[in-house]
Amino acid sequence: MMDEGSPLDWQNIDTVLLDMDGTVLDLHFDNYFWQVHLPRRYAEVHGVAEVVARVQLEARFAKEHGTLNWYCLDFWQRELQVDILALKREVSYLIGLRPHSAIFLEALTAARKSIWLVTNAHMDSIQLKMERVSLQPWFDRIVSSHALGVAKESPAFWLALQQEHPFDAARTLFVDDTVAVLEAAQTHGIAHLRCILQPDSQVPPRAVTKFSSVVDFDQLLPVL
Repeated sequence: MMDEGSPLDWQNIDTVLLDMDGTVLDLHFDNYFWQVHLPRRYAEVHGVAEVVARVQLEARFAKEHGTLNWYCLDFWQRELQVDILALKREVSYLIGLRPHSAIFLEALTAARKSIWLVTNAHMDSIQLKMERVSLQPWFDRIVSSHALGVAKESPAFWLALQQEHPFDAARTLFVDDTVAVLEAAQTHGIAHLRCILQPDSQVPPRAVTKFSSVVDFDQLLPVL
């Protein structure tokens, strides 16, 4: 079941922080790449069975999950000895906006909110995605956790973000698809939080109860 929570009080929101993958963009590209395409191509490059490659990669991913390394293309290129960015380009046609993202961003712009893209994505990944979807015109700031040296799952990220790019947490909305990230933002004192229930368009919506949640941005549009 979806928990929409209380309606957002847009009169008390000046800044909107949006995650990229699974929030503004469809997570299907990333899930397909890491779960299907990379294991297949890794198996070809290293001459092992695909099932073996999948088991090996899953173990390595689990070790780094939630850390900055997990999101770092340079790290995985060194670890796996494959050209991660080149392999991403092979399936880049899957990169796309989530439903109603463009309409929501246009509405935020019209309402004169300060709109920031706040992502764990590596800068090379951000650049690749912006080659397919022109996100820059909608955002006043684009912040990668790699520039701050710590992943969004850590409270230290939010302290660093606050110091580098000051904002009023009490008058800020943050939307993300990862509960651990929302927990860290909540600890920092961000007042308005929303969780995306269907980050991957090819996977049914999840059940998330800890945070007020929406399937798509259209659920926030009428109030805005």
